[in-house]
Amino acid sequence: MAAEILPDGPASTLAASTLSGVARVLVHAGKLPSRTAEDLSRVARDQRRSFVSAAVGANALSSLEMATSLSQVLGLPLLDLDAIDVNRLPQNLVDARTLSQYQVLVLGRRGNRLFIGGADPTDQEAVDRIKFATQLTPEWVVVEYDKLARIVDSKTASVSDALDSIVSAGEFDFEVEEQDTGATKADEEVASAEVEDAPVVRFLQKMLIDAINMRASDLHFEPYENTYRVRFRIDGELREITQPPIAIKDKLSSRIKVISRLDISEKRVPQDGRMKLKFGNKAIDFRVSTLPTLFGEKIVIRILDPSSARLGVDALGYEREEKDRLLACVRRPYGMILVTGPTGSGKTVSLYTCLNILNQPGVNISTVEDPAEINLPGVNQVNVNDKAGMNFAVALKAFLRQDPDVIMVGEIRDLETADIAIMAAQTGHLVLSTLHTNDAPTTLTRLLNMGVPAFNIASSIILITAQRLARRLCENCKAPADYPREALLNAGFTPEDLDGSWRPYRAIGCSACNNGYRGRVGLYQVMPISEEIQRIILAQGNAIDIADQARRDGVRDLRQSGLLKVRNGVTTLDEVISVTNQ
Repeated sequence: MAAEILPDGPASTLAASTLSGVARVLVHAGKLPSRTAEDLSRVARDQRRSFVSAAVGANALSSLEMATSLSQVLGLPLLDLDAIDVNRLPQNLVDARTLSQYQVLVLGRRGNRLFIGGADPTDQEAVDRIKFATQLTPEWVVVEYDKLARIVDSKTASVSDALDSIVSAGEFDFEVEEQDTGATKADEEVASAEVEDAPVVRFLQKMLIDAINMRASDLHFEPYENTYRVRFRIDGELREITQPPIAIKDKLSSRIKVISRLDISEKRVPQDGRMKLKFGNKAIDFRVSTLPTLFGEKIVIRILDPSSARLGVDALGYEREEKDRLLACVRRPYGMILVTGPTGSGKTVSLYTCLNILNQPGVNISTVEDPAEINLPGVNQVNVNDKAGMNFAVALKAFLRQDPDVIMVGEIRDLETADIAIMAAQTGHLVLSTLHTNDAPTTLTRLLNMGVPAFNIASSIILITAQRLARRLCENCKAPADYPREALLNAGFTPEDLDGSWRPYRAIGCSACNNGYRGRVGLYQVMPISEEIQRIILAQGNAIDIADQARRDGVRDLRQSGLLKVRNGVTTLDEVISVTNQ
C-alpha cells in the first residue's frame, strides 16, 4: 500500500503547493486528488469561473460534500439554505452587483460583524470588497454551492438579461410625456433609431421605478472609460445599483434628453431639463441635468416629490421653539427670511412648506426659480431662462409691478438680485430666499461681502435658518450604544446632559432599512434677527460676534440641534458629527 501511495505522495504535495484557495484546502485535506484539482483549476481559469463552480459542474464533488469538507477543515459553521426563508434576509447591506460577482449572500448582522454565506470561504477579495463597501467585518458561513447559486441568480440577474426580460415582460403600463425637444427635424431623424431602442427605453423606466420604490432622491448615470454605472442616492448616501453594458450609454443619454426637452445633438455643454412619468393616476416629475465628461455625458436625475412640500413644519424635524420662531416670522407682513445650507440640504422643501402655510385665497404669491421644482396650485411660479434674458433680477422687477404679497426667490446669487429682494422686503413684501452658506451668522457677512450695505441688511432681514439633513434611525432595529463619556463631552454634550436619564442609539440594519437608517431628518439653526444682532451688523461686526449674540439669545447651532436629536433617539452621534462642524 505504501508503494502505491509513494509515487503520488510527493507529487501531490508539490502540486498542492502550486494551487490556491479551495483547491489547495481540498487537496491538503485529502478530499480531492492533486491532478484533478490542477485540471479543474485550469478549466476554471480558462472559463473565467470559480473553482467551486468548476468542481461541482464536473461532478468531482457534490455541493454538499464540498460544503461539509470546507466546514470541517476550516472550522466554519455550515448552513442549509433550504432551512431558512431567504426573503427575510437583510436587504441593501451589500449591492446586488457585488453579491452576484462573488456569489455570496448576506445572512445577518450583529454589531459590526456581517455574516455572509458563500461556497468559497477562501475568497479574500470578496471579504475585502464587502468590508470596504459596508465598513463591517465579514464572517463566513459555508453554504452549498448549488443552492446558493440558485438564490443569488434569482435575486441578481445580469443586466443584459434584465434588459431583454424587461422588454418582453411588458410590466410598465405608464406613459412618458414626450414633448418637442427643440432639436431640428434632421437631428431627430438621426437620433430616432437610438432613442426608440426598446431595451434602453425599458431599462430607463425600470431604473426610475426602482429609484422611486427605494426612496431615492437622485439617480446618477456615469460613463467611464471601460464601465458605465448607475447609482442612487438613498437617505443622502450614494449606492451603486448596477453596471449596464457600456454600449448603451449614448442611446440612454439620447433617450433621456428627448423626453427632457433637451438638444440631442448638443453634447459639449451642460443642459438642464425636466420630464414626467405617468402611471395610473399618479405622475412624478424629474429634474434632469447633463454634464459632458471625458467618456460621455454624465446625467443626474432628481426625483421631485410634490408630497414633500405638503408635509408640514412638524414633519421636517423642527423643535418646538424653532418652529415657533419660524412661524412667527412667516406670518409677519414684510421682511426677508433666508434659508441657508449646501446643495441637497432640504432648503427647497423648507421654502415650499412656508409657502404652503401662506398659500391662501387672499394672498398673492409669486416665485422665481431655476427651475421650479414642485408645482404648487395657487402660486405663480416663474422659471429662470438666461437665454431669453429672464434672470432672477428681471423676474423680481416684474413681480413688484404685479401687486405681490409674498415673493420667493430660488437663490440670491449676485448683488443686483440681493438689492431688489431687499428693496421688496423694505416696501411691504414678505421675501423668502436661499443662500449657500455654512450657518446662519456667516450669511450676514456673506451679504456684506457681496456689497449689500449693512443698514439694508439690518433693516430688512427678520430671520435666517441654516439646515442640514441627517439620516434618521430605523425604529425597527436601532439599539442602545455605549459611548465613552469623553467622546460624548468632546462631541458637545455638557456634563449636565450626561445625567443618565437617556441613552444614545446606534444603527444596526434590517430588511426594512438602509444600514440601520430610514429617511432623513432636518437639523436647524433658526436665528431671528434681534435688536442686538442688528446693532452688531450696523457696527460691521463679524460672524463670530453674531454667533456669540445668537447663543445669548437662545439660538442653538447646528451641532447642538443634532445633539438634541441624538438625545431623543432620532439619529446617531456619528451621523451628527459627520454633517456638522463643532
